[in-house]
Amino acid sequence: MPQLLSDEEVGKALGRLKAWRRYEGALVREVELASFPEAIQVVNRVAEIAENDNHHPDIDIRWRTLTFSCSTHSERGITAQDVSLAEEIDGVLAAVSSAG
Repeated sequence: MPQLLSDEEVGKALGRLKAWRRYEGALVREVELASFPEAIQVVNRVAEIAENDNHHPDIDIRWRTLTFSCSTHSERGITAQDVSLAEEIDGVLAAVSSAG
């Protein structure tokens, strides 16, 4: 069972995850993509990763703006799984933006 991270551990993670913030017990990132199809491409790739990891973010899609929220619902907060997923999401976003 995953363990909640301490405030200090979350702070250290946010030091590495520059585009993320802590909000209501989750790591949150909002990003605007170049187009709606590009946003859906990102969502599809993140879905594949989430299924593989068996750890799923909440994703809000507003045209070409995506908001990712990573928290461990069973623990009601942020765990190492959420930090890892946020890092993987950053990798997807970097790959998509460098491909364009």
